[in-house]
Amino acid sequence: MTQTFVVEAEPRVAQGTGASRRLRRTGKIPAIIYGGNDGPQNITISHNELLKQLKVEAFYAHILTIELEGKNVQAVLKDLQRHPVRDEVYHADFQRVVADQVLRKSVPLHFISEDVAPGIKLGGGMIEHFINEVEIECLPADLPEFIAVDVSKLALGEVIHLADLSLPQGVTLIELKHDNNIGVVSCHLTKVGKLDEEEAEGDEAEIGRAHV
Repeated sequence: MTQTFVVEAEPRVAQGTGASRRLRRTGKIPAIIYGGNDGPQNITISHNELLKQLKVEAFYAHILTIELEGKNVQAVLKDLQRHPVRDEVYHADFQRVVADQVLRKSVPLHFISEDVAPGIKLGGGMIEHFINEVEIECLPADLPEFIAVDVSKLALGEVIHLADLSLPQGVTLIELKHDNNIGVVSCHLTKVGKLDEEEAEGDEAEIGRAHV
């Protein structure tokens, strides 16, 4: 069943640092909705309710419903301003989505079947993730909550690049539009494995010199 996320919002009139500080004391935070066919609108939302939703990964790459003045606005989360230490959000940005307008969004990567990768099972290697999310373009109806990266066939020394990913229909990777086929995940020897390999090579060299 597809998850749905509803963000209850109210119009925000007061602006400025002082007004935002007073707003946060009431348990709310300032936010903004922009894009689509309408101008930007300042709003306020519940801080604690937003924190609960942020704990769900799908919230970050999902079409959200913002309830504002009796209307439902479809939008995606575009940016957050967080406290550097405490689990607090200072500000949130939402972008309206229109059914026939392409949107750009970052979505997480889900790495699957790592435990059966030949490089781990047979080669004694380890998996290294170079990136954990990718920026995509698609129509709102095609927005995926994540992109799966299948590493079940990854051998020792191999790298999976962006161009190797299996993308949902209608989804384009921004990096590939700029011919930037970066690495996503690799399988390589652990430090212990490298040391063992180097020691073995050293022993072979010693044996070779002893027979000269």
